[in-house]
Amino acid sequence: MHVLSPVSVIRAGVARWWPIIRLLPQAGRITLVVAGLLQIVLGILPIVFAVSISVALSRVPEAVDVGLASPSGRALVVALVLSTGAVLVQQMLVPFQTAVGELITRRVDGHCARLLMSACAGATSIAPLEDAAVQDRLNDIRTPLKSEWGTPGGACAGWLALIARYAQLVAAVVVVAVVFSPAAAALLAVVALVIRFGTRGSLRRFGELNATLAPSRRRLLYLFELLTGAPAAKELRVFTALSWLRERYRTEFVEHLTILWAGRRRIMFAPFLWLAGFGLLGAGVVLVDLAWAGAHGQLTLLQLVVVIQAALVPIRFGVNFPESDVQTMYGLNAWHALDAVVTATAAPAADTRAGDAALDGQPAREIRFAGVSFGYPGSDRQVLRGVDITLRAGTSTAIVGLNGAGKTTLIKLLAKLYRPDGGQILVDGRDLSEVDTRGWQRRLAVLFQDFSRYELSAADNIGFGAVAHLDDREALRRAAGRADAVELVDALPAGLDTTLSRRYRGGSELSGGQWQRVAMARALFAVEQGAGVLILDEPTAQLDPRTEAEYFQRVLAQTRGLTTVVISHRFSTVRNADQIVVLDDGSIIEQGTHDELMAAGGRYAELFRLQARQFAEAATRIEPAVLA
Repeated sequence: MHVLSPVSVIRAGVARWWPIIRLLPQAGRITLVVAGLLQIVLGILPIVFAVSISVALSRVPEAVDVGLASPSGRALVVALVLSTGAVLVQQMLVPFQTAVGELITRRVDGHCARLLMSACAGATSIAPLEDAAVQDRLNDIRTPLKSEWGTPGGACAGWLALIARYAQLVAAVVVVAVVFSPAAAALLAVVALVIRFGTRGSLRRFGELNATLAPSRRRLLYLFELLTGAPAAKELRVFTALSWLRERYRTEFVEHLTILWAGRRRIMFAPFLWLAGFGLLGAGVVLVDLAWAGAHGQLTLLQLVVVIQAALVPIRFGVNFPESDVQTMYGLNAWHALDAVVTATAAPAADTRAGDAALDGQPAREIRFAGVSFGYPGSDRQVLRGVDITLRAGTSTAIVGLNGAGKTTLIKLLAKLYRPDGGQILVDGRDLSEVDTRGWQRRLAVLFQDFSRYELSAADNIGFGAVAHLDDREALRRAAGRADAVELVDALPAGLDTTLSRRYRGGSELSGGQWQRVAMARALFAVEQGAGVLILDEPTAQLDPRTEAEYFQRVLAQTRGLTTVVISHRFSTVRNADQIVVLDDGSIIEQGTHDELMAAGGRYAELFRLQARQFAEAATRIEPAVLA
């Protein structure tokens, strides 16, 4: 059996508590000093009370016989004053202990929240945020921070609360050593520490087990949000799926708890038995020794009472401390989750080299995809294979293809949200990997197919395109006008200041088409504030082909002279683009103008005619019904 040296034990302890030690300075130096002093005083006061009340009880008989003016009487008064004072001071300090602990928790958690937001929002690549393992860890830090329980700050406050416990243990051991026996005091100290470290070890292993259940917890949270939230409320009711979903949640919750409970029994039951036995043996030896000494007249009544009360402190030391243990276990798990998220989001940023070239005016000549290949992490499928495209500056390029061809992935690579697995993306001849990521992304105005609908004001929804200019109301209105959204904005109860959600007082909900116009205004606002490349990723997919074609024609006319990339799976809507690129199964199969591609009679011409025929047949079926 391998026996750990004291040095290795100390090192392991420091390593385990190091995250808390690193976080503590976030609470503030003065706060930590005050907290430490409070914990020491609160730890010693119970021992002061126990000793002084024991002295008082021992002086009562003699004081009654000879009066309070006697030495025994005066000792009785002093002991009563000390014991009463200890109780009063303790009661007065406990609220301050709670307040300081809350202050430490809030400050440390505020630091952790800022760290989390910086890691997630500051990541140049979105790859980590789409990773399942990172999502599991995100849930394990976001949930505590939102619920304000089991947080890293709570772990720091709980760790400091141990000072009071250990101060009380030291004081009790000293009393036993001075009044009774150093050997008995040493035995009590050993018993207390062995049980304490054994209990904490079991709790640590249970915490590690709990951390492995992160995927299950995230799944349960998702099911709970489905049952209690608004997004799925309509479908769940129409399809009468509520009962099924509730049962699904109950089943998975029971499975989760079954694993947790079985692990807790496995981890904690056997250690509890041998630790309890060890504690019973050690405490029994001390108490038998104490009883023998008392029976043989080696201890006065005062000594006996003092030692018994002091000995109870180490004997009770092996229990879980409610003010510390659970908080530190869950808080450390939350910190490790945060650390994993920070590490995962920082790795791609470290791979991105920041260039020193000015980005103003770029691209001046072209953006070129040279042999670009890419596959999403965790998948063996190559979404793009050897793609070669040249996007000439100041012109419009349409990228068309059926769903799943890789069109949106091209845009993600262009926006540096992912890095190519092979090949290069060159901006005016410079590798995009060498260009400052933030600076490049500010040069882009992107309207994704799955654009975000922010439950904020209309001004914020448009102004997010260039947040540095959010206060420019006239520019916001101009962008709304260019996106045919100005009448929509004016019709809102508070205009640009209206919150775009009915979940807030005074808010309004928008239709799908209205949201598309607001999102388009966001992209055009970015263009007005200096973005040099406009990317539209099927933003009008919900419109009928004729309306979509008219819309794109108007957008291309408004943005003439700007480097524009339009993505669509409808071939007939982008015929006016300066260049059309046909993407099929991750590869470029055709490039040219509409007329050139139609003349070539290839895949583009085939799909264009097929879609045009389908749209014509659909219009023939619909129009008589409309006329009727």
